[in-house]
Amino acid sequence: MHGERTCWTMWALVGATALGVGCKSEEQRWATGAEESGDATSVAYAPAYAGKPARRDYEGEPGEAALPPDPDEGTEDYTDYGARPFVETGRDTLSTFSVDVDTGSYTITRRKLREGLLPPAASVRVEEFVNYFRQKYGSPSEGPFAVVSEAAPSPFRQERIVLRVGLQGRRLDALTRKRANLVFLVDTSGSMQSPDKIGLVKESLKLLVQSLRADDRVSICTYAGHVELVLPPTQATDRRRILQALDRLSAGGSTAMSSGIDLAYELASREAESGSNTRVIVCSDGDANVGPSSHHEILRTIEGYRDRGITLGTVGFGMGNYKDTMMEQLANKGNGSYAYVDGLSEARRLFCEELVQNLEVIARDVKIQVAFDPERVRRYRLIGYENRAIHDDDFRDDKVDAGEVGAGHTVTALYEVDLVSGSDGPLGELRLRWKDGEPRQGLPDAAHEQAFSLTAHVHPEFAAASQRFRFTACVAEFAEILRRSQHTGTPLRALLPLLEDALDPGFDDREHELLELVERAEVLLPRGT
Repeated sequence: MHGERTCWTMWALVGATALGVGCKSEEQRWATGAEESGDATSVAYAPAYAGKPARRDYEGEPGEAALPPDPDEGTEDYTDYGARPFVETGRDTLSTFSVDVDTGSYTITRRKLREGLLPPAASVRVEEFVNYFRQKYGSPSEGPFAVVSEAAPSPFRQERIVLRVGLQGRRLDALTRKRANLVFLVDTSGSMQSPDKIGLVKESLKLLVQSLRADDRVSICTYAGHVELVLPPTQATDRRRILQALDRLSAGGSTAMSSGIDLAYELASREAESGSNTRVIVCSDGDANVGPSSHHEILRTIEGYRDRGITLGTVGFGMGNYKDTMMEQLANKGNGSYAYVDGLSEARRLFCEELVQNLEVIARDVKIQVAFDPERVRRYRLIGYENRAIHDDDFRDDKVDAGEVGAGHTVTALYEVDLVSGSDGPLGELRLRWKDGEPRQGLPDAAHEQAFSLTAHVHPEFAAASQRFRFTACVAEFAEILRRSQHTGTPLRALLPLLEDALDPGFDDREHELLELVERAEVLLPRGT
């Protein structure tokens, strides 16, 4: 299957010849930091090709418009968080990190590859690739979480074992969830003037309106050179009023993001009440240039609001001047999730399925600590989660912020481990610590902790592992290759047959789409990669 090439291949070959730079040079490869930290380096993405190749039209659903070239190409911003090294269990048996349910990195990569470009290596976060895809974890029998683990030999590196740990959040019936109070903060600055930015924002929010319950409320405010209340809190049943407000949105002017955030939180606070899910959702390209414009200043503003139980999530749009670092960190500080919309099909998945289904927060400040048994595991590395690291000693410090989990969310993490020869028994223990989904106003939050034994069984070969395990391992390896991880030397042509074998015909088109993206990347990457 992967030997066949469609018409996009010829275009991609031309684009790859002109491109030559989608990733860093050998001298700029990933820095290696300590196990629980990594130096973060902001990376401006400026493709060094003369002029712009004629982009291939975006392959969305039938009837979707092609994504046009962005006149601001070359001013994107991403942060390189490094890559985790192996850790000897004789030195440190603990691996501690915050959960992550973001997906923006994967959809940014999808857009880049479909435009015939390699994604900048700094834009690739392995955990966001892995957590984009659905899993088959069973529901918890009691409490908010179920935990599963599975291990098998790595097909990519000899003598290594891949360990998958999965977390399944308690599912809730959409009809019985708490009422939603959604405040959309829409960037209407001049940088948003294109169909894949303000145009796609409007179409996305129109899709969402169709999925809300009658008792949900929606507010819309905008920011450009000034902030504006476009739609006061409105019942979801008044769809005509909401749609009319969306139709009035247009882009122009500078970007005063900080002032817009203040207004959005004011609206959210006004409507927040016990028994409701109150969330601010920022729709933007992340480019702030008026007022407190550095993401550090704006993040401090967000921190002042999050303890009130109002979450803030972000949805990114557009390319060229896109500021991934800003959008990802806003969501991190706001206790929300970060997604990126590259077309109407993704808008439908995000706004009609994921957002509504996972709206209710079932647990806050969720931390994971894996304690490896040194008699079973000689060394290990967590694949991804570089900017979610938590010091081991902070696992039980409940003042330390961590990630939130919505109803039905799954969280997956992969480890690569070396086993102690001739050993047997569980690989270790996974510990979870979290706070209840709704903060207790005026009272300290009680934290809960639960421990789960990791699997003792290692499949004799990779092919014997479950379909979801094999598929997820391939997803992670693809991301490792794209981010030029020092831990992989797997050629994409070797990944393709493993991925084909792991495809599940019973799942949606997302899995088969990944095969297409790997084929595109194989053409664009330098020979021998």
